[in-house]
Amino acid sequence: MAIQTFPLRNEYIALCDLLKTLGIAPSGGVGKMMVAEGLVEVDGVLESRKTAKIRPGMVVKVLGEEIHVVAEASAE
Repeated sequence: MAIQTFPLRNEYIALCDLLKTLGIAPSGGVGKMMVAEGLVEVDGVLESRKTAKIRPGMVVKVLGEEIHVVAEASAE
């Protein structure tokens, strides 16, 4: 399983947008279909909400990818 880290700039990102941003899904619509088909887990639980709010500390698993969401370090 490939593991990657996603630095989150905001408070949260919608699950379908995360999949699109990382290139796992070519579009938000395809990301929503992936969730609807039961291909996505969040923190070890199958996620059925297409726009679930993904926050720092959460782990998303999809198609052999494991994404660790972290808060982006501020540039101070």
